[in-house]
Amino acid sequence: MATWNSRGLRGSTLEDLINLSNELYRDKNLCLVQKIPTPITPVKFDKDTATITHAFFEKDSTVDYIGVCQGVPICFDAKECAKDTFPLANIHEHQVQFMREFEKQDGVAFLLLMFSERNDFYYLRLSELETYLARTAEGHAKNFKYLELNDDYFLKSRSGIPVPYLDGLQRDLAERDE
Repeated sequence: MATWNSRGLRGSTLEDLINLSNELYRDKNLCLVQKIPTPITPVKFDKDTATITHAFFEKDSTVDYIGVCQGVPICFDAKECAKDTFPLANIHEHQVQFMREFEKQDGVAFLLLMFSERNDFYYLRLSELETYLARTAEGHAKNFKYLELNDDYFLKSRSGIPVPYLDGLQRDLAERDE
């Protein structure tokens, strides 16, 4: 299991690390991935600081990122978890539905998880997520544990990429081809 231990990035959010990874992948012509903003409607605006102080979400968001990696359409959402138990309530049904539809169009959908106490990153395939969701219907707890995760999909930082999700994607595609 991998750990990201850069003093310069300590305290950064998962989104910051993913955005940096996306920039580095783009610079290397490996991926072109963009953050998808959640549509909001401002309600209160502070003119002095040019800051939105109150807003509401216009509609449910889909996923955090969409793009293409080496010809493969991808979409993913980023989730942080402070403990070793990840609550499935953090993943909304409309997000799962979008990911299912995306894969029906020959794309690859996944989640990037950060277990912040451990500084570990995990590439959660949609098929693995579906397994955890299905077992809740059988009465299992509405979560999964860190120790249940497949060691092959923990992301090991290398080549200066803080969250090397391309490694998880390549492993995922190789398993699909088997």
